[in-house]
Amino acid sequence: MSGAARGVAAMVAACTIWGLSPMYYKMLSHVPAMEVLSHRMIWSLAFFGVVLAAQGRLREVTRSMNTSRSFGLVAVASLMIAANWALFIWSVQTGRTTQTSLGYYIYPLVAVVIGRLVFGERLGAVQWTAVCLATVAVMVLTLGLGTAPWIALILALTFGLYGMIKKQLDVGPVVSVTAEVLLLVPVAGFILLQTYHNTGTVFGEDMRTMALLIFAGPITAVPLILFSFAARRLAMTTIGLLQYINPTLQFACAVFVFSEPFGQWHLVAFVLIWTALAFYSVSALRQDSARRRAVRAAAASGTVL
Repeated sequence: MSGAARGVAAMVAACTIWGLSPMYYKMLSHVPAMEVLSHRMIWSLAFFGVVLAAQGRLREVTRSMNTSRSFGLVAVASLMIAANWALFIWSVQTGRTTQTSLGYYIYPLVAVVIGRLVFGERLGAVQWTAVCLATVAVMVLTLGLGTAPWIALILALTFGLYGMIKKQLDVGPVVSVTAEVLLLVPVAGFILLQTYHNTGTVFGEDMRTMALLIFAGPITAVPLILFSFAARRLAMTTIGLLQYINPTLQFACAVFVFSEPFGQWHLVAFVLIWTALAFYSVSALRQDSARRRAVRAAAASGTVL
């Protein structure tokens, strides 16, 4: 199997785990979302620590925060991902997985807008069309349901801001996430202590719940490691397109497994989002093709010279 094929397989596996993760968090509906989040932080750190220790890379975690700027970036990134994880877990537990899938469908378009506003990246007419269609979809849901899809919007925005911050860090995803959860673990410990003193923690009450909570580590770490593996072997366009597997599987879980409500307003909004993503994907493919042609032309020119 070629390197690109292994990259595709890893990316598909990562997105499949992310996309089916609502089924895992649904099994923990009897555990308060903040308690689940705390265990996710703690066991993720343990898992990442073992992986990095085996690779002899633990020192990279402290190096990723060795300046005030890098520490600040990691701290803000940790807040963004904690907010994203907490809202995602709570949404799945309370029957709002349809909105989480919408949020991760919207995210690539939010990232495009952030790229324009923060990094000055230029947007073509097709990309602007995709952004406008996504905006119309949100307006349709707001008017049709009488309330804004705030869960989807917050998930897309926090993940978009998280990606913006990560772009400014000069470390790989595994090391940076380890640093982030390292900063969050004291907060997680405080939450679990408060829970224990106030209502009692569910951890240790039965083996099934305890095993599920510990499994929060691997279910967080493994797809990220797979993603890191794929990112080194695939073009960003390919990665972007394969990432749609995640919200598609979340959507399938919401509608076909959890039987969440899906009315006409949802249908109209999702059709608009899917259309927007089709425009966005076509634009991304064209840009990637143009970039490849430019690289080949430059290489040919260099050979002639």
